[in-house]
Amino acid sequence: MNAIRFFRIYDIGKEIDITRLETALARSYYTARANFQRIKPKSIMIEDPPLFLRMHPAEVTIGGIRYDLQASARIFDIGAISLCFVHEFDENAYNKSLEEIGLIFANDEAITDVFTSYLANLKEILSPYISDISIDASFFEDYFIYFTDNLQSTPDPAVLLMGEDTKFSSQMREEVLKNSMSYSVDDIIYLSWGAAFIKNSEIPTDLFDLIEYANVQVLELRYYDQVLSRKMEKMYDDIELADKSTWFSRIRLYHQIMADLMEIHADVSEITEKVNNLIKVTEDVYYARVYATALKVLRSPLWSDSVNRKILVIHENYSMLSDEVRIQHSNFLEWIIIILITLEFVLAIWQSIR
Repeated sequence: MNAIRFFRIYDIGKEIDITRLETALARSYYTARANFQRIKPKSIMIEDPPLFLRMHPAEVTIGGIRYDLQASARIFDIGAISLCFVHEFDENAYNKSLEEIGLIFANDEAITDVFTSYLANLKEILSPYISDISIDASFFEDYFIYFTDNLQSTPDPAVLLMGEDTKFSSQMREEVLKNSMSYSVDDIIYLSWGAAFIKNSEIPTDLFDLIEYANVQVLELRYYDQVLSRKMEKMYDDIELADKSTWFSRIRLYHQIMADLMEIHADVSEITEKVNNLIKVTEDVYYARVYATALKVLRSPLWSDSVNRKILVIHENYSMLSDEVRIQHSNFLEWIIIILITLEFVLAIWQSIR
């Protein structure tokens, strides 16, 4: 059997009470909590497993051929929602190879239409239980996973990973295929920035989940990096406006900016800590390596560093404003003391004159 699994991950901008949502949706939908199958429960730690929601099957017509898709969603407590479609087919279906079917799915806009439709449907399902739900359909992380259980088949992983049928140079092929791992002599997984290819005699659902979790982590880091960028732009505009104000208004505005920065710092630091600890692979060496490689390939460390730098800038600006307010308060107190001393002298002279 061959399979193409493709998903897009979106953010709703707020944390989700998964337990409450599970109770509400279980009345009308098939729901379950995600779990890993091959390993011991303690080998992978997830503080609050995502909620799996089975959706109605989908179909998409590309080039006059109809493809049936399994559809599902995963909802994460950190505010991420993953829509996933799976197309399974045997070796003789369509008289096309895995590479040909893969390229059809990877390069056709019909896939975007399916995501758009199901995202709207999912929003309708969740809106009664998540107040003011808002999903930016243009901001997402997407990924393809190509799978075959035929160990004798020889699809070109470079074609699938790059999404184009080209005679790649030896240097490019080496670069594309360098992130490969095997658990046994009969399986292999290749990881790249936008796709993965897995050859295994069994369906490796755990590997599918690990790759999806890595994409969720990257999407959330990208989202909060964007949030921090907007907050920093507002921060600089607010400081510039405060600097143009009168002394009393400037101090008041500084206090307001400091309160906003403290709130941003606390909120983003908390949520990014949850994002970075979304899943912990402890005892299973192979899974730990797969997850770490997926995060590296998806450039998670770069996004994490960017978020941390912006949090540091916000903290430094808070310290700078705090020092400025302290100096202004000190100057104010000094002027009060000078005025009191002056008044005391004036009062003494007035009394001596009388």
